[in-house]
Amino acid sequence: MILARSACFWLEKLGSAASEWEDAAACHDGDPATGVTPRYVVVDGATEAYDAIRWVAHLVGSFVADTGPDLTPDGLRAWFEQVQRLWVAGAPARFATVIEEHKFHTQGSFATFLGCRLTGLDGPRARWEAAALGDTVLFHVRAGRLLTHFPPIDVDDFGLSPDGIGTRPEALGPMLRALELASGEVRAGDVLFIATDALAQWLLLEADRDEASLWAALAGLDHDAAFAAIVADQRAAGRMRNDDVTLLRVRLATAEPGALVVCL
Repeated sequence: MILARSACFWLEKLGSAASEWEDAAACHDGDPATGVTPRYVVVDGATEAYDAIRWVAHLVGSFVADTGPDLTPDGLRAWFEQVQRLWVAGAPARFATVIEEHKFHTQGSFATFLGCRLTGLDGPRARWEAAALGDTVLFHVRAGRLLTHFPPIDVDDFGLSPDGIGTRPEALGPMLRALELASGEVRAGDVLFIATDALAQWLLLEADRDEASLWAALAGLDHDAAFAAIVADQRAAGRMRNDDVTLLRVRLATAEPGALVVCL
């Protein structure tokens, strides 16, 4: 039996308040007793979109719920349609300004997306399955080495009009065409990291420079302040773009860890 244990770390843009963080993440480590599979999701809301903070919270809560989507084209299509309908149904009865009302109806909101679930943890075919739209990235690390990252984006491709989940019904077709799916075998001792774009780009660059130290440091993170210090140092050195950053870490083990960092 493999056990999944997750932790989430995040930091808003330099110069912004914590309440202005426009990423979101959610995690459910599953329940072997009831057969509930672990589910994880990280999204990155577009700053220029209408009410991005509410949209990202809506997406992550829906994804990890008991009624969260199957990670198949049909399952995700049904989920995309559902979250779009609920977004419209939750529109404010009265908008703060005419401009906001116009933005809601003509542009809506938008977020990049990486959703993952773990299957078969009680048998010989344990796997991760993931779906992605845009430049939020999953990294699969084993014994201090990066096995793969998904989607297979290059360091120069971040921030170039990424795909994502939009609230407008006419966005559904392009979303389904851009949707990427992948899976991989996991073992006890593996670590999965899911990161939003500025952090993901830095991870790819840093892995080329000093891979063993990078993954060891992130696997050992045990406090928000330690994560914030890493991000602040890299921003100050000009190696990481100043953007909201989120890191969701999933450690796979065969026994309960001695300490647990709770993902909120």
